[in-house]
Amino acid sequence: MHDDDRPAGRLLSRRELVALFGASTVAALAHRAGAQTPASASSGAGCVVRPEQTEGPYFVDERLLRSDLRSDPRTGASKDGAPLDLTLTVARMTAAGACAPLQGAIVDIWQCDAAGAYSDARDRGFDTRGQQFLRGYQVTDANGQVRFTTIYPGWYPGRAVHIHFKIRTAAGAARAREFTSQFYFDERTTDRVHTRAPYATHTGRRTRNEGDGIFGETGTQLILPVAEAGQGYAASFNIAMR
Repeated sequence: MHDDDRPAGRLLSRRELVALFGASTVAALAHRAGAQTPASASSGAGCVVRPEQTEGPYFVDERLLRSDLRSDPRTGASKDGAPLDLTLTVARMTAAGACAPLQGAIVDIWQCDAAGAYSDARDRGFDTRGQQFLRGYQVTDANGQVRFTTIYPGWYPGRAVHIHFKIRTAAGAARAREFTSQFYFDERTTDRVHTRAPYATHTGRRTRNEGDGIFGETGTQLILPVAEAGQGYAASFNIAMR
C-alpha cells in the first residue's frame, strides 16, 4: 500500500465537525457535504450525488491563490508536461432541490508532476519541502466557475493517475461545508500522453484504474472528460454542494 492510500490524520464522517477554513477571525463549525453534478443551474432539475474520496497525505494548505499551477512561485521554475486546462463549475442545491451557481467557494487542486512527485512533501522517492509547484486554489465566480492551467499528471507506485481537489465554502454565518475527492483519467488517453516526454522517461509499472483500490470504490463517476486542445488538453466538470 502506498502512503497516498492512507488519509491524512483521522477519518471524519460527513457530519463530524471540522474547523472552518478562511481568513475569518471568528471560530466556526463545519460540515462535510456530499458533492453532486448539477443538471443545470437554472433548469430546476435535481442533482446527482458524486462520491467523496480520501484526502491523502499530500494536501498542504498553502493558501496559494492562482490559476496557473505549473510553476514554483518561489523560483519561477515551471514543471514540464502536457498542458491541461481544467474548468470546474460548482453549484449548490436550493431548498427546492434545484442547482444554482455557487459563488465564493474555495477550490483547491494538488497533484504530482510527470515523475510522480508532489511539492512541499517528503516521501520515499522525493523530498520537495519548501517547493509549491502544482498546487493552488481559485474562488468561484458568479457562474460558480474556476479555471486552472496545470499539466496532465504523472504516476507513482500504487495509485492510478489522478488529481486531488477540495471545495470549502461558508454555508452561513456560523458554518462551512467541505468536500474532498479525486479526478481520474481514461486509460487510453493516459497511454497516449505518457508516451511523450517527459513522462516516457519515468520507468516502472504504472497502476491502472482497475488496479487502484481507491478508484475501485467510486472512481468511474470521477473520470474527467479530457479532449485535445491545441498543444495540450482541456476538461470541464460540474460539482454541486449539498
